[in-house]
Amino acid sequence: MSDVGAHERYSQVVEEIRARRVETDIDPSLDRIRAAMDLLGEPQRNYRVVHITGTNGKTSTARMIDALLRERRLRVGRYTSPHLVTMRERIVLDGEPISEEAFVATYRDVLPYVEMVDARGGVPMSFFEVLTVMAYAAFADAPVDVAVVEVGMGGAWDATNVVDADVAVVTPVAIDHTDFLPDTVEGIAEEKAGIIKPGSVAVLAQQQVAAAEVLLRRAAEVGARVAREGLEFGVVHRDVAVGGQQLTLKGLRGGYDGVFLPLFGAHQAGNAAVAVAAVEAFAAPGEGDDQLDPELVRAALAGVSSPGRMEVVRRSPTVLVDAAHNPAGMAATVAAVQDAFTFSRLVGVVSVMADKDVEGVLEPLEPLLTEIVVTRNSSPRAMAVPELAEIAEEIFGPDRVHTAQRLDDAIDQAVTLAEETGEFGGAGVLVTGSVVTAGDARHLLKGA
Repeated sequence: MSDVGAHERYSQVVEEIRARRVETDIDPSLDRIRAAMDLLGEPQRNYRVVHITGTNGKTSTARMIDALLRERRLRVGRYTSPHLVTMRERIVLDGEPISEEAFVATYRDVLPYVEMVDARGGVPMSFFEVLTVMAYAAFADAPVDVAVVEVGMGGAWDATNVVDADVAVVTPVAIDHTDFLPDTVEGIAEEKAGIIKPGSVAVLAQQQVAAAEVLLRRAAEVGARVAREGLEFGVVHRDVAVGGQQLTLKGLRGGYDGVFLPLFGAHQAGNAAVAVAAVEAFAAPGEGDDQLDPELVRAALAGVSSPGRMEVVRRSPTVLVDAAHNPAGMAATVAAVQDAFTFSRLVGVVSVMADKDVEGVLEPLEPLLTEIVVTRNSSPRAMAVPELAEIAEEIFGPDRVHTAQRLDDAIDQAVTLAEETGEFGGAGVLVTGSVVTAGDARHLLKGA
């Protein structure tokens, strides 16, 4: 069959999946996913799992863990969300998104079982639940040695939480998704703590005290061992370097120096430390207590990428794309820009989802940006431009706020504004506010 036919079949399957309840239409229950897994013979039991939750940094940390495990010659499946451009990005085998043909074949394999669950009545399986079933089935079919699985939202009732992971990773917890999760750090930590299972190792990034107390209590209740950033492991030293940063890391079993990470910001250094600790904790019984091969760590982390996370997608002027979409994430992005770049003039292009803490997302940007162009991304959930402009004007003042109805026009306008001073090398553009905004911008600027 022709490539065109194969792509059409893939597009049709994507539309069928999208026609289900969207990721933001949550019915908190594991009953449907458990029923589907049972009908399929529990494919998620066929490999070991590293499970990742948290508010920010999950996808970057998942990509680092994946790279470290593959450097150890293990076959790895990775499941992350949301995607930037193509749905295939969510299900990754051996470091690459599964092909369109494999995506279609996996969907067709699991569809009869999904339909059986739907036929039982009640709430049908959602977009995210179907993709989770597909990922677990694809990993079993490959087969993989280990799956690196990022939760979609929360933890305890997230569809991914039908696994009993060897290692449960919790990246920094902050307030987000309050339409679906509690509106306190403690409450959100309670939900995320649900991925910590009996006998596992809980690898905890640096946390606010309230979140740390909840996570440590859960670990004690289920008899999980704990490794904490800043105590059992962490970043010993970091220097800004061309194209990223140079790190010295303290692991659970030893030190790793001379580590080049081609990502920007202290938060990414922290993610790297968490990833190394998670892979150390993952080591199978009987492998001993020796540290990982330092050369393996250096090679794996030097090759890591995290698209849409402080990613330089153009030069002259420099255009950065970042998926920050909540106050804590945006604060980390601002700190990373200030840490790694010396812009004399930086113009923002921002589109935020209407259900987010928009003021909280915009406020960290105010000291950083010279001017801001507010726009909307391709999602129907994006805040309307007039409404976003009104909020932005309260924070930045009317003279610094510009509007564009389309993202491509907004980027062009921002580039023009950035270049107004004519300062060579000192001008930049930051496109941010949402994962969808980042994905749309990458597609426009890189065709990817």
